[in-house]
Amino acid sequence: MTAAAAPTPDEVAGWLRAAADGDRAAWAQIVHRYANLVWSIAGSFRLDAADVADVSQMTWLRLVEHLGRIRRPERLGAWLAATARRESINVLRRRESPAAEHTFVNLLDDGPPPGQEIVLADRDRELWTAFARISDRCQALLRLLVVDPPSGGYAEAADRLDMPVGSLGPTRARCLTALRAALSETAATP
Repeated sequence: MTAAAAPTPDEVAGWLRAAADGDRAAWAQIVHRYANLVWSIAGSFRLDAADVADVSQMTWLRLVEHLGRIRRPERLGAWLAATARRESINVLRRRESPAAEHTFVNLLDDGPPPGQEIVLADRDRELWTAFARISDRCQALLRLLVVDPPSGGYAEAADRLDMPVGSLGPTRARCLTALRAALSETAATP
């Protein structure tokens, strides 16, 4: 399996400029390129799935807040990693002092932030539209490995998919590449 070529600083700078101007396809490129990094950093803090998702959302929110101020595009990955670490530590601190978290509980709205449901619905629609565009084999493999991983690991997955264990990783990588391409097409289509 070969790793995806790292984007050039000019590519990243272009994505950042375009995303700052509201280009959804550019934002999708950034997210596709760096989402695994953000999730892996949060996961390394042994947070539960909900906290990892919160850290991821906060990291992307911080990027949105700083889109126009990223001076060294070639360091975007490091910036996102540092931000994800900082947000993970914040989650751990809140966990250690729950009283501080509830000090202003009566002042907070219990509902989702404004617009979050719309953003999540759009994201989900785009993802499932793109997912429907990839091959049935890729859909089955990704569902099994990502959505509902078997308790027996790759050996059980290989058995269920009738594939050699050694081909699961490379096939998964190709399927994720196909999904990213389909998602880029979906995001670019209004």
